[in-house]
Amino acid sequence: MLVAQTLHHFAECDARLEVGRRGRYSSAMPTHDFRSPRLYVDQPLAIGRPVALDQAQTHYLADVLRRKPGDRLLVFNGRDGEWEAELDQSGKRGVVLTLREQTRTQDRASDLHYLFAPLKRARLDYMVQKAVELGAGHLQPVMTRHTQAERINTARMRANVIEAAEQCGILSLPTVGEPLSLAHGLAALAPDCTLVFCDEAAPVSDPLATLSGAVGGRPKGPVALLIGPEGGFAAEERAVLLDRAGTIRLALGPRILRADTAAVAALALVQATLGDWG
Repeated sequence: MLVAQTLHHFAECDARLEVGRRGRYSSAMPTHDFRSPRLYVDQPLAIGRPVALDQAQTHYLADVLRRKPGDRLLVFNGRDGEWEAELDQSGKRGVVLTLREQTRTQDRASDLHYLFAPLKRARLDYMVQKAVELGAGHLQPVMTRHTQAERINTARMRANVIEAAEQCGILSLPTVGEPLSLAHGLAALAPDCTLVFCDEAAPVSDPLATLSGAVGGRPKGPVALLIGPEGGFAAEERAVLLDRAGTIRLALGPRILRADTAAVAALALVQATLGDWG
């Protein structure tokens, strides 16, 4: 029954998008150019402005993609929208781009916060990339009683954020917070923030109905999602979470999920009910 309800919900979303393509809805997915190379550059972007690429980007364009002067690509900086640029110079001195026209204006950053107990390297890379693709606006590692990863490389996390944004046409880069204790991570949330707490000890029920019914339709403030460690939450941590006003306790079905799988499942559910998929 739950699978059928979920598929029906997503089918309705697909139908809305199809209607949007015919002009009756404005929520249809915008058309992106996925054939052109797309790079993040941490520089101001404006018409006619030259943009000098760093060594890694120069190598990627000139040596890997074999791009030459006159070739076009897309660039963005997370602040000034997306721009079509032309490669002006390519050689030992590096690559310089000239901005020709803005292809998309800057959008609003997502107010979906994703709080998670850090994972070990490869699975953390995967989880960060999928969180970006699914629309998280802020990634916040939180240290819990049973967190296994002791060292968190936030610079690597930010690199994964940029790579996912480059590949998926995302304009607003999610921010990455430095690791916090669970208590400090909760304290940093806005008072009106709805917190979706994925609890492995929660009774299994329809997650779509749980999320939709808990806020009476749409949340009034930002939304945060919390995924704990694979060892689960300690009893005192669960008590603090359940005592917090505005917390929704959510079960992710009858099977045990690894933390990175739970992240994808939960982010999809939240976006489909409380986020921007609707």
